[in-house]
Amino acid sequence: MMGPAHSLSGAMAWLGVGAAAAAADHPMPWPVLVAGTLICAGAALAPDLDHKSATISRAFGPFSRILAGLIDKLSSAVYNATRGPRDRRRSGGHRTLTHTWIWAVLLGAGFSGAAVAFGRWAVLFTLFVHMVLAVEGLLWRMARVSSDVLVWLLGAATAWIIAGVLNEPGNGANWLFTDEPYAWLGLPIVLGAVVHTLGDAITISGCPMLWPLPIAGRRWYPLGTPSFMRFRAGAWVENKVLMPAFIVLGAAGGVGAGLLTP
Repeated sequence: MMGPAHSLSGAMAWLGVGAAAAAADHPMPWPVLVAGTLICAGAALAPDLDHKSATISRAFGPFSRILAGLIDKLSSAVYNATRGPRDRRRSGGHRTLTHTWIWAVLLGAGFSGAAVAFGRWAVLFTLFVHMVLAVEGLLWRMARVSSDVLVWLLGAATAWIIAGVLNEPGNGANWLFTDEPYAWLGLPIVLGAVVHTLGDAITISGCPMLWPLPIAGRRWYPLGTPSFMRFRAGAWVENKVLMPAFIVLGAAGGVGAGLLTP
């Protein structure tokens, strides 16, 4: 799928988690629901950092373009070093390492660990990165005609405000992990990456999300729906069916999270 659809699916997923958490007697304070929704929307773009033309690869100027090149080379090297007997050698790394659930978990754990170990500045960095990506994904029409600096300023301001609100007693710094403030920050990051892989799995190319499990002689088997249910990224079904569905389901999750919270 394309960036906007990925971001919408990420936002929808966290709002759904909010409703489920409330139903399970672990309701999210509203700042966690809002922050997590935006983080998950941004994180749903992150797996495409292995592609130089992706939204995330352009989001932070030269830094993200250089990083995208490095991630592409790393992904290609890991793919070729671990490929199964029926996997063809590749020169590019798109839809390989960063599109696996192992990568998603490691990424989320890294951000959570940094937040716990380094406190406020790590939280601000995490929020800034994902707020910028959320703006790029959810407000893509405005972001494309705006300057990068304005998007960065909006991301920085949003990160600063959210961090201040979360830091207030009872607003969610200790949600779910009472002894480790902000340990939950990695959860929407993992979820966003996983939702991205599921979105790619319903496109023509599929997605090797379960690497390194061997499937049919391949360790990079592109899982997906039956071929007749797949579509090309950016096709009408994505724009006319899936994106409206994500909006409706996300709204339902948000309402459910609010109604089920004591």
